[in-house]
Amino acid sequence: MVISNQSLNNMSALDQYIDLYRTNSRLVDSNSAHIINRFRPSALRILEDNSLPPKGSENYETTDLESILSPDFGINLSRIDIDVNDRAPFQCGVPNMTSNLFFLRNDIYSETGNSKKDLPEGVTIESLRKFCDENPETAEKYYGRIADMNNPLVALNSLLVQDGIVIRIREGVRLEKPVQVVGILENGMPIMAIRRILIIAEKDSAVKILLCDHTQRDGICFLNLQTIEVFAGENSSVEVIEMEESSEETSRLSSMFVKQAEGSNVSAVGITLYNGRTRNEYFCDFDGENAELKLSGIAIEDCCRQIDTYSVVKHSKPGCHTDELFKYVVDDEAVGAFSGLIKVNKGASKTEAYQSNRNIIGNDGARVYSKPTLEIYDDDVKCSHGSAIGQLDEKQIFYMRTRGLPENEARFLLKQAFMVDVINRISLQDFKGRLHTLVEKRFAGESRGCTSCRKGCLDNA
Repeated sequence: MVISNQSLNNMSALDQYIDLYRTNSRLVDSNSAHIINRFRPSALRILEDNSLPPKGSENYETTDLESILSPDFGINLSRIDIDVNDRAPFQCGVPNMTSNLFFLRNDIYSETGNSKKDLPEGVTIESLRKFCDENPETAEKYYGRIADMNNPLVALNSLLVQDGIVIRIREGVRLEKPVQVVGILENGMPIMAIRRILIIAEKDSAVKILLCDHTQRDGICFLNLQTIEVFAGENSSVEVIEMEESSEETSRLSSMFVKQAEGSNVSAVGITLYNGRTRNEYFCDFDGENAELKLSGIAIEDCCRQIDTYSVVKHSKPGCHTDELFKYVVDDEAVGAFSGLIKVNKGASKTEAYQSNRNIIGNDGARVYSKPTLEIYDDDVKCSHGSAIGQLDEKQIFYMRTRGLPENEARFLLKQAFMVDVINRISLQDFKGRLHTLVEKRFAGESRGCTSCRKGCLDNA
């Protein structure tokens, strides 16, 4: 059965889920793996001793966790296989690339008959629960090792998660075909999907991963609560692209943790095309010298949608390089927020770190909060950070109009061009080309419209 919080509505959001776990702890444990279960007592203690950061507190200027977590979400503790149309997301413009394709149906791992076709030896893509049962030594080495449970979202995920997906690339294996994981939210009633994604790229390996989030049904409240752990081994190459195409009623709370060994190269790109309320967190740590990180994102926000990005990158080893760039286009009554910290510790000489957040607002109702930050404790470094919030350049618009373009088309083209440098960071050529088309359609107002969203804005005003 799908367990509901309905009888607990007078409690705080955290109290609801603490009580839910206490009441159903045996059911939760019985449908998961021992290694996953071992983290629940610690998560429970942390949640009992702490409260959710309130809206308006530091780094939560726009995100109201209490409001997001308070609705009466059902949780599929019994692991019922809910009927999901796997083909539906691809009818909404998501590219069906040549890839090894896997699914998370709400939070249940699923694969097709061709998912593992042509996977080379040394590549494991599997249900996290099954992987933990069959490979306990490896699972114990990686699962939960970098995800910080002092983060309330990670603690709540660790308390209730039962499964997820693991992608493991063994030493020396370079997977040419990308791995695509499509997460689908679908149910007749509000539901929370509690997802865990574990990515292990061992020494001298390479992998490209596309994580797509889709909501299959409008008018229903959904919540995606996920934690991602990425281990990049020595001289490995890892690219993780996340794309969200959900609904106005969908909330997403995602925390990604990255640990990089010497000489590793990681690129993480977050793409938000359609959403309701989204908070994406990134915590990146260099554990070896001469490693490189590219951290990027774009978001297109209109109606009363919200996007909030929080990043912490720690440099503790010499010779590492971070290049961070996030861009938003915000219209109507939408809200965007960016809070980023790059910390360079003493001894991390020859560090190069760049952080930029740039935003276009379309009218007086749109709001953007931006707080890029550097902390530098070593002299021998090259670092810079910056933020820009403004409107489209009227001189450029005027110039384009003198060349015969209507004003609306000129604004449309400038918005597209604004996103290009982030999109061009993606190395998946087939996906990059299609992403240009998806962004074009989004700015043109195709696919999901704003009529129901505007009504929701008025109802929530």
